[in-house]
Amino acid sequence: MDVVLRTIQHEFSDVADAEAFTRVLVRLLVAAMLGGLLGLERELTGKPAGLRTHMLVALGSAMFVTAAAQTGMDDDGMSRVIQGLLAGVGFLCAGAILKSGHQEHVYGLTTAAGLWMTAAIGVAAGLGKETLAVISTLLTLGILMLERPIQRLLDTRRGRGDRNEPS
Repeated sequence: MDVVLRTIQHEFSDVADAEAFTRVLVRLLVAAMLGGLLGLERELTGKPAGLRTHMLVALGSAMFVTAAAQTGMDDDGMSRVIQGLLAGVGFLCAGAILKSGHQEHVYGLTTAAGLWMTAAIGVAAGLGKETLAVISTLLTLGILMLERPIQRLLDTRRGRGDRNEPS
């Protein structure tokens, strides 16, 4: 039995004690839940990249930086991990952006920006900056939820402006 316990402890040496395990678990769960909140908002409004995508982006971001931090990586190394992570998320975001036949119509920018922000929130959670991650999530949710009423107001004002302009 002792051999089995030592083998398990050796195989899971990155979380050698209950405190380290709890720290990793909390960081990853916070990232996934906060990403889920953003994804749920997108899902409920019928936008692409919903619940699962946002949860995976946040969780993946948190996992990359948590794993890097566990190796004892210095600030320069962590900076490279975060740069690589955000470059990869940038490719994912680029796939969410579509341009229609009209030059002035581009779709998916908010989805791409939301995924980018979700990655940043995951990075914050993964680095143990849970308060920063929560505040950023709440601000992002506020922006996403206020976008529709503000857009309606702008559309109404544009409509009035169009009627008053000479033909």
